[in-house]
Amino acid sequence: MSDYGRPLEFGYFLVPNADDPLLDTARAADRVGLDLIGVQDHPYQRRYVDTWTLLSMIAAVTTRVRVFPDVASLPLRPPAVLAKAAASLDVLSGGRAELGLGAGAFWEAIEAFGGPRRTGREAADALEEAVTVVREVWSGERNLRFDGDHYRLKGAKAGPVPAHRMELWLGVGGPRGLALTGRAADGWLPSTPWAPPERLPELHARIDEAAVSAGRDPAEIRRLYNVNGTITDGASEGFLRGPVSQWTDELTDLAVGSGMDTFILWAEGDPETQIRRFAEEVVPEVRAQVARERGA
Repeated sequence: MSDYGRPLEFGYFLVPNADDPLLDTARAADRVGLDLIGVQDHPYQRRYVDTWTLLSMIAAVTTRVRVFPDVASLPLRPPAVLAKAAASLDVLSGGRAELGLGAGAFWEAIEAFGGPRRTGREAADALEEAVTVVREVWSGERNLRFDGDHYRLKGAKAGPVPAHRMELWLGVGGPRGLALTGRAADGWLPSTPWAPPERLPELHARIDEAAVSAGRDPAEIRRLYNVNGTITDGASEGFLRGPVSQWTDELTDLAVGSGMDTFILWAEGDPETQIRRFAEEVVPEVRAQVARERGA
């Protein structure tokens, strides 16, 4: 399917460099009305602050934007504790947290930080188990039991329950991860560097096939996209590197032609300038153009 007809949302991808004015940038994204702030999660990167600590601080200094890890590194974050942290942030922020989750990458760095080095198969198995564990912990039930190869619950008591129906988004690109997304996740969260537009149809198809097999409507699944580029005043220098008119056309095409509904700006250049131009110049034009094309 080329367009799932879902409402559009827009956000900012915040790289957690310790030397950057991270909270000022988050406030700027909140002030201009973006819907989401995603923070990548690489605990082994010495230049980065911890993602969950930063998300908590962002929630504390903003009023309306929703926050999420883009995406949490499962091998270094046990899923029961991760689910508790996410639910806690949702409660404390008044329902403004979601959970992005990935199977892990940079295995040597993960191992250096005390995490497991997993094969592709093991990582996919662990992610599938983690989705089950997260859902259980969010349920608020008592005496939770789960016996997997990687994760276990042995009579666990869950709480607090998230303040709103928290969504679980998977940053996956392999066949098993995409099928898991279709069966059990609320959203799919790829990035343009590894999932360029020309690959989207085949990746959507795997999600949709699994969704239908599980009795789900594929349109239930949010399709988020970390879009790397820069808004300029000059001529186009390639995909998502050019003026507002180019961004408007390309994001509209991604929405009505390639099934994506949520765009997370991963900007190059001055963050505050890029955030402001994205929110004030690109977003309204994309909303209007998508509405016109859907109406037609």
